Order: sequence, then structure tokens, then C-alpha cells
Amino acid sequence: MKPLQRREFLKTAAAAELGVALAPWWARAAETPHAKPNIVMILADDWGYGDAKCYNPTGKILTPNIDRLAREGMRFTDAHAAAAVCTPTRYGLLTGRYPWRTRLQNGVLMSMNEEPLIAEGRMTVPSLLKQSGYRTGMFGKWHLGQKSENHNDYTLPMRGGPVDRGFDYFIGTESCSLPPYVFIENDRYMARPTENCPSSMKDKLLHIKGGPMAPGWKWEDRLSILCEKAGNFIRETAKSGEPFFVYFAPPAPHYPVTPSERFKGKSGINLVADWFMETDWAFGEVLRALDEAGVNDNTLVIFAADNGHDHESGMVDEFAQVGHKVSGPHRGVKASGYDGGHREPFVVRWPGVVKPGSDSDALVSLNSLMATCADILGMKLPENAGEDSFSILPLLKGGDSRAHEHPHIITQSSMGQLSVRQGQWKYIAPPHLGLKLKNPKGESEGRELYDLAADPGEKNNLHVANKEKAEELHALLERLVAQGRTTPGEEQANDVPIELVKQTWDHKK
Repeated sequence: MKPLQRREFLKTAAAAELGVALAPWWARAAETPHAKPNIVMILADDWGYGDAKCYNPTGKILTPNIDRLAREGMRFTDAHAAAAVCTPTRYGLLTGRYPWRTRLQNGVLMSMNEEPLIAEGRMTVPSLLKQSGYRTGMFGKWHLGQKSENHNDYTLPMRGGPVDRGFDYFIGTESCSLPPYVFIENDRYMARPTENCPSSMKDKLLHIKGGPMAPGWKWEDRLSILCEKAGNFIRETAKSGEPFFVYFAPPAPHYPVTPSERFKGKSGINLVADWFMETDWAFGEVLRALDEAGVNDNTLVIFAADNGHDHESGMVDEFAQVGHKVSGPHRGVKASGYDGGHREPFVVRWPGVVKPGSDSDALVSLNSLMATCADILGMKLPENAGEDSFSILPLLKGGDSRAHEHPHIITQSSMGQLSVRQGQWKYIAPPHLGLKLKNPKGESEGRELYDLAADPGEKNNLHVANKEKAEELHALLERLVAQGRTTPGEEQANDVPIELVKQTWDHKK
């Protein structure tokens, strides 16, 4: 036992002998968590497991605000997004349901005027919280589809967006680099995009598709505008005494890489690192607003990311050359079915409930947000809501990782390939498009099995050596897919038939 761990153990043991009055404050507070805490969900866009210093002490990007959260809260080390790309992860986060149960079998939504992915009437985290009197606001990137009757008429309202799916207020964009380039407030564009943005698709750091743009649109102002709006929402709602839910999801550090002048060159590495630092600053602005509003003590703050570090900028190798491993010890990056694609930083701060500076190695999913919110408020989810959401409240209270971790999680690569985790074992189903990949012995047929306790880098495929375990996990995956849910309850229907081995690459199939 390490010295620090031993001191904590002795302190707790002594308190147990002397009585409850001397128990650690976090243990006492966890017995009576705050009623209706404010909840702030911060979601970075394209942030690798190794891109924050609190997860990668030898990393080269400075992230003081995420590190502050880790010091003041709990750091999860085995947390996973539902997918290795953004749209499906955001669906899972807000609905507590795996995204591959929808029409989105692979990839992301690819246009501004797309049918909403979240079905009308489906419970979301904000709609759940509104039932308990929460005021709900979203700031940033939606990327779950919203549609107007005429996509060429920018004065018309859009349906199926944030304010139709549980949010009282929204300001942000549908995507990062798809036109029109103009902020949306609630269900309408804030300006008519009468100017034209030239294409920069050949520039890997910008990668902007040309199209309509609002007059005066400045890429480098996006973060500061969202921070200001989120801060105002927090301060105003705090004054009213209403509990609030804030979903802060800036379109960063996703491309286009557009740090403001004060952050250009600040990292001393490259523009991408500068952009990461400005994104961390934006998170700090949200924390500052909580400080100023005087609501820190009754606010649950969660930081996570939608998928791993982006590879399209071409900077992954450049980062490695300066000693910065974007995925930490894990294999793969954004889009990959390996852990580097979907294992994410996941930090939770909740004063009086979560022990500061603590770690959890429990297996958890970002889908847990809905069930956790319901658990905190003592609400029971309907059978047709949060079908793949497990509460992490017992873990936040300091419960045993093995007893309270998710019994299994499923993750999805960009190409639609599904993986299932159960304990230390990870099974990757045969690949998309009917491809047949073989190990050196020619026997794997694209199936992969890894013991992550012994092989966190997923280097040694054990499918051939341990076919029994692979078959067991394949059967588990088939069952969890077929029954329409992974949590206990009545079986539910998937929106479309699910193919474990994808035959086509059509994101609408």
C-alpha cells in the first residue's frame, strides 16, 4: 500500500472506532446528497485520452482547468464514449441509448438540414430534468439533426433541434465545418448568411467546406461568444433560485483550428496545441461563472469528450515527436474501434459528495448521464427511456469499482464495427463491409479479443488462443443488440434491423 493510501486507510479506520462524527466529510455528505443540484455537462470535441495533463503527466499541452476539476473531483480512467465519432456519441449522451439502435449505423450526420436523429417524444437528459423544475440550456455544437421546411429560406424555424428535445435555450451551431456558417439561437438562425465562405478543404487544419456565411462571421470568436452566453445563463438562473442544467459543447478542438490571437503560439508546439489550450480556457470560463454565481457547492460538473484525438490534421505524429501521446497508452485515435478512439477523459466534481483528488478504475460509459440524473433525483425512468444508461451515483459516493461498474459496454467505430467490454475483456466483432482480416496464422476472420488488464495497448489478439471467451462475448453482443436494451427491464425495439457485420457504408441505413 502506498504511503498516502495507507494514511487515508488509517484515518478512516480510526474514525470508525471513534464513531460516525469523525468519519471523513465526503463519506458523511455522500449519505445525504444535495437535493436538485445544478448539473453542468462539458463535452470537448475530438479530445484524446492523453490530451489532458491530469491523464498524461508527461503530456505537452497545458490544461489547467481540466486539471483543476481532477484535483477537486473524481477522475475515471476506464470511461468510454458510445462511439469513436461525434454524432453517435452525442446521441448516447443525451438519450442514454446506444446510437446504433437508430438509422445511424456508421459515420455522422453529413448535412445541416438533416432529419433529427433523436425521435420526437424520446426522453432526453434535459427533458427529464425539466420534469423536476430544472432550467435547461445548451451552448455549442448540436450535430444531431434539425430541419426546416425550406433549407434555402434562412428565416424559417427549424424542427427537431435542441429546443424541441428538452432545452429551454440554445445557442450554437449544427456542425463545425458545414455551411451555413451562422449561429442558431433556439430554433432560428441569428442572421441571414448572405456572404460566401471559400472552401479550404485542402488545408487540413481548417478543412472548411465552402458555402453561405453570416456577415461578420469570425471563426476565432466562436468560443468567446459561447462562453459569454453560458456564463450569463448560469448567473441569471442562479439568481432566480431555479436549479439548472447546462450542456456546454463547444466545436473545439475539432477543426477548423482557429485559435484567437492571444492563444496563437502559446503552446510552443503547433496551432492544434494552441487550440486545445484555448478550449481548456473556455471550460475555465464556465467554472468561473459558477464561482461568480456562488453555486459551486451545489453544482455537479462533468467533463468528458465525444471521441479520441483527430487524425485528419496530420499532427498526431508531430505530437509524438515532442513526446505527447494523444491517446496515452492506448491504441488508435478518433474513428477507431480501439480504445484510443473512444476511451475518454471523464472527470466529475461534486462538492460534499465526490471525494476530491480521487480516482475510479470502474468501467463506465458516457451514456450514464441520464440514469445518474434520475438516480440523484429519485426518479424512475420509463421502460422506453435510457435503455443503455447505468447510474454512476454509487461510484460518485465512493462505492467499490467492481461492485458498481457497468456490467458491460458497447462501443462503435466510425465504420460501424461494434465492440463489447465485460470486465477486463474486450471483443471486437468481425469488421464492416464483409472484410476478412486475418492474423498471422490466418484464423481470426476479423474477430479480435483483448485482455486489457494484461494488454492495455491492444497488441495481442487472443481470438485464436481463447476462442471460448470470444464466442461467449460474441453471443453476449448478439443478445444485447437483439433485446433493444442493455439495462434490466422490458425488451425494446431497435429502430432498424442491426447487422453486426456491416455490408454497406451508408450512414442513413
